[in-house]
Amino acid sequence: MDQDALEPRQRPYKRGDKVAQAVARSIMRKIRTEGLEPGAHLPSEAHMLKEYGIGRGSLREALRILEVNGLIWLKPGPGGGPIVSGAQPDHFGQMATLYLQAQGTTFRELIEARLAVEPLMARLAAQRQDPQHMDELRRVSGSLKVDDDAAYLEYTGDFHRLIAEMSGNGILSLLGQSLSDIFRDRVSGIVFPKSRRKEVSDAHVAIAKAIENGEPDAAHDLMYEHMAKYVNYVKRGHPTLINEVVDWR
Repeated sequence: MDQDALEPRQRPYKRGDKVAQAVARSIMRKIRTEGLEPGAHLPSEAHMLKEYGIGRGSLREALRILEVNGLIWLKPGPGGGPIVSGAQPDHFGQMATLYLQAQGTTFRELIEARLAVEPLMARLAAQRQDPQHMDELRRVSGSLKVDDDAAYLEYTGDFHRLIAEMSGNGILSLLGQSLSDIFRDRVSGIVFPKSRRKEVSDAHVAIAKAIENGEPDAAHDLMYEHMAKYVNYVKRGHPTLINEVVDWR
């Protein structure tokens, strides 16, 4: 290994900065600029101590900041160390629930946000028509299993996650998927009765066709109608849930 690479570099922070936060930002920039994918190993502790010119305590605090926010995980034992996790919606959602609870956000507000975001993502998906996802969209939209609750929840989750990805907007995708995860985590046992699940499948197929045919307005309106029906179902069957404050997960 080039010894120059292990020489201490200029510290990546300004005077007055918290060292651990500044180093965490620097590590995050490194992950992005080097295109490190989830599962990639970060350099060893010895390497990073020399690279950033800091003490072991500050480096470990920096890694802990990234770990708490779900961006890396620390693998123990031989061959372990910091591993890139990537920007995962469930981690983002978990962090967001802390702030939602702190400001007293209710599930009514969360539902309103989903009613705004999900149709917008469907519109963008129809505008962009990502060819890499079209086959998967056809498969997912037509694979409903009515009688199995677990399979039904997985199917509906896969469909909405795919639409989010097809929107082509990283912010909306991350936000939309995290809001969906927060909501589903709370209402996991509240699903449409089996008698109405064919209706859900038909709605998914119609949304998928609008996206495939490049019909943004139709995709938006169909998704809004689809989401509104479920929201109304939850409101009627579980009225106290709507005013419940989101808990930190």
